[in-house]
Amino acid sequence: MRTAWDRVRHALFFEIFGLILVIPLGALVFSMPMHDMGVVGLVSATIAMAWNYVFNLGFDTIMKRSTGTTLKSMRLRIAHAVLFELGLLIVLMPFIAWYLGITLIHALIMDISFALFYMGYAFVFNLAYDRVFPLPEWRRAA
Repeated sequence: MRTAWDRVRHALFFEIFGLILVIPLGALVFSMPMHDMGVVGLVSATIAMAWNYVFNLGFDTIMKRSTGTTLKSMRLRIAHAVLFELGLLIVLMPFIAWYLGITLIHALIMDISFALFYMGYAFVFNLAYDRVFPLPEWRRAA
């Protein structure tokens, strides 16, 4: 399993690269000021980093206990990304509505858009991260 330091590195890289992409894209797509998207992005990223650490630790612990490894199949990677984003969606929607002064429906649409973006991004990022920083147990399995 990954170390605490590796999980922190993963979360930081994930959020930094995600913010670089999502703030300008969100401002453009939703016709919102870059500053407002930046605040939403930074608060969301902070919450997401904590969720990322907790979720991935729990997910990997369950995987390790049930299968004996943390090596993820494509199907499991898709389930991982969907479950992560659903949990985050529930937490972030009220904040987005409040901060931007929009309806919960508008915030839901915005949050779903972010979630869809981040699901694809999470899939690609995690695949790349696992290739750049593979665990020793995966090398032995290959």
